[in-house]
Amino acid sequence: MITIFTPSFADAANTNAQNLTVKEVVARLAPEKFHVEMLCASAPDTRIAARANTRLIRWAGRGNTLRLLGRFLRTRPDLYFFPREGQLESSFLWLRRHLQLRTALLTYVVTTQENGPSSAVLARSIGEADAVVGNSLYCSQTIAERYGKTATTIYDGISRGVFYPPATGARSGRSQLSVLYAGSFQARKRVHLVVQEAAKWPGVRFRLAGGGEEEGPCRSLAASLGCGNVEFLGHLPPMQLGEEMRAADVFLFPSVIEGHPQVLGQAAACGLPCIAMNVYRPDFVVDGETGFLVATAEELSEKLQVLLTQEELRGSMSEAAVRHAAKFDWDDVTKVWEQLFEVAVARRRSSLGMATQEGPA
Repeated sequence: MITIFTPSFADAANTNAQNLTVKEVVARLAPEKFHVEMLCASAPDTRIAARANTRLIRWAGRGNTLRLLGRFLRTRPDLYFFPREGQLESSFLWLRRHLQLRTALLTYVVTTQENGPSSAVLARSIGEADAVVGNSLYCSQTIAERYGKTATTIYDGISRGVFYPPATGARSGRSQLSVLYAGSFQARKRVHLVVQEAAKWPGVRFRLAGGGEEEGPCRSLAASLGCGNVEFLGHLPPMQLGEEMRAADVFLFPSVIEGHPQVLGQAAACGLPCIAMNVYRPDFVVDGETGFLVATAEELSEKLQVLLTQEELRGSMSEAAVRHAAKFDWDDVTKVWEQLFEVAVARRRSSLGMATQEGPA
């Protein structure tokens, strides 16, 4: 039995992308092989609450770092999975080095590293890890180039019971086309470009899912441009987002700073041709086959025009997107994680000259 600690939250209401990833993995891990300890601040995901060999550690209002470190020294888990960039990680790395803790470190990197790490803690977590994982081929490439550290690529999976295509022919019979954006409303997401495109296509519905500090300015922009075809949907839970994706015809995602956004894979699984930026080289989109990867806002606009005016191309890209998305099933992804967990633990024990037997030290 391998004991895994992750500083991720099991809360059902927590929609942070990193926590969503861990919840999907933990919910599928074989309970007879992996004991998991993770954090919880409110009602947990029901799948994780019902999972055997799972301990949820209550996140309190204060004193969490000291309490978790104390627990860590008492229990000494086999693996620390997905470190973040806070005081807990900094303290853990110090203890691990100076006390020669047996706990293996598996660092999952979800942002490209061409411009360097976002913190010194992340740089240490990468450099000292027993295994490093990037969430896209390009992310893994930038890790190797920046740190000289080989990174395995493991993609975020897609819940295909939630994100799946509409019935055959459902999109061809619609009287009005629909463009969907889904994501947070932050400056880096450039949601205003979606609103500006809506002004050019008054006969097309533009539906925007999500929220954030840029929502107000985007609403004001839509009003000033007279965009009666723009609808702000707010945050949508996964089931409702899947429904919106099946009701749309094109997915427009102008964000320029990303790791490997799950929403592109989800849209592809729903048969949506996607238009996204090439700067972070998302593997969920195959340029010219399942959608378009573009370099500029002008090209984004051009490709949207292509998809809105060419029904046959939309149809062929939709079918290709569904086939491509089938490669990212969560059940298959979790099996890869299980194998790497075992590898990371064995590497740490080997580096300390320990036997690889299971159980407490």
